[in-house]
Amino acid sequence: MAMPELKDLFEKNRAWAASMERDRPGFFTGLMAQQNPRYMWIGCSDSRVPANQITGLEPGEVFVHRNVANLVVPTDLNCLSAVQYAVDQLRIEHLMVVGHYGCGGVLAALHDKRVGLVDNWIRHVKDVRDRHTELLQSLPAEHRGDALCELNAIEQVLHIAQTTVVQDAWQRGQKVILHGWCYHLNNGLITDLKMTVTGNDSLLDTYDRAVQRVATTERDPIP
Repeated sequence: MAMPELKDLFEKNRAWAASMERDRPGFFTGLMAQQNPRYMWIGCSDSRVPANQITGLEPGEVFVHRNVANLVVPTDLNCLSAVQYAVDQLRIEHLMVVGHYGCGGVLAALHDKRVGLVDNWIRHVKDVRDRHTELLQSLPAEHRGDALCELNAIEQVLHIAQTTVVQDAWQRGQKVILHGWCYHLNNGLITDLKMTVTGNDSLLDTYDRAVQRVATTERDPIP
């Protein structure tokens, strides 16, 4: 039996399921038949950044992996297994790494804020920070958090491109397009960071241009 404080969730679940079946008869039967998404979304675990709602996609249309600060770490078999399944089995065509402005993990890395065990995870964001120290220092302090959120997403696209999964897919001619985006919590809009990669030939040039764009982006005036 559900704990009293969770009862509301079960009631909302039943109401949602009933409304879906009423408004769209056969919805769940169709959903069971197949999972055939064209997209994979690697995003932050932040509860305010739900992939389906942001993109207006239905359940079954986007394959999702989330972790703190939307990282792609070469030793993270959880993330890499999800990528491998999405690319090799689901045959997704577009893989997006989506950061979000105001990300707590990114800001903790930027300001060397101790959080706890997760400090070991966001060490990877600090690596991004350290790699782009000169760029970040050239910006007003108030803009560095947004810039690092963008740089982090761009860097993770580079990491995905370098995985054996994506390299093998490109080698056999499979269409896998990688994208780096960042989501605004304050207005619900996604910014395209122009880190869109279709293969090895364009990878490093696209990366350099995307990083340069972060350095030259005009941001909202500082109050």
